[in-house]
Amino acid sequence: MTGTIENREAFLETIASKLGRQRKTKLEKPRWAYQPQEEVLKEASKDELVEVLKSQCTLIHTDLVITSQKELTNTLHHFIKEYGGGNIVTWKDVRYQQYGLEELFNEKLPKEEIEVFEWDPILGKENIEKAEKANIGITISEMTLAESGTVVVYSGKNRGRTVSFLPINSVVIIPKSTIVPRMTQAAKILREKVQNGEVLPSCINYITGPSNSADIEMDLVVGVHGPVKAVYIVVEDL
Repeated sequence: MTGTIENREAFLETIASKLGRQRKTKLEKPRWAYQPQEEVLKEASKDELVEVLKSQCTLIHTDLVITSQKELTNTLHHFIKEYGGGNIVTWKDVRYQQYGLEELFNEKLPKEEIEVFEWDPILGKENIEKAEKANIGITISEMTLAESGTVVVYSGKNRGRTVSFLPINSVVIIPKSTIVPRMTQAAKILREKVQNGEVLPSCINYITGPSNSADIEMDLVVGVHGPVKAVYIVVEDL
């Protein structure tokens, strides 16, 4: 059933009148005299941002390693073994192929009796069950905020959000070219995408390392409601 709006203009005019002001028919972007948020790490190079990210990772209980596209397979395999192997869940994402991870996922790991499950929207709830039982979830960051150590992950029909938080361990691949100083730049990039007509996912996740909670007596506990361990693998793609 579709509703109808009646007397809208008169209603809004009455509200404005009661507030003692003219009714505004359009919004104008505010202009601030000072924008300190734009100055933080403003002149930092990508290498400097990586160093900031690396330093922040020590505070959020997250491993960080830098590798090349050529060595990504070996680096990823190392952390899979370090985290105990087990079942792995990934997205259905062509970027895994672009990074040359097909042989690792489809041949090498199965030979080591490590199951790699690729998210498939056709399977519905089975995807969530697989993620829940997985030891490792492997995702790719769209943007990474150096200042806070936060990865930005897009959800979608081929990129289930549970891949990020249900497995015991989280591995996030970070293209170096996508690292930005802080939330200020990330929000600006998203706004520009919208203004350019790009359709963004309805769920954009900002994830800062493994789950942390200090709700009980201010004692920090890692891994309460998400991954216990996390590693960021920064890939030199510049």
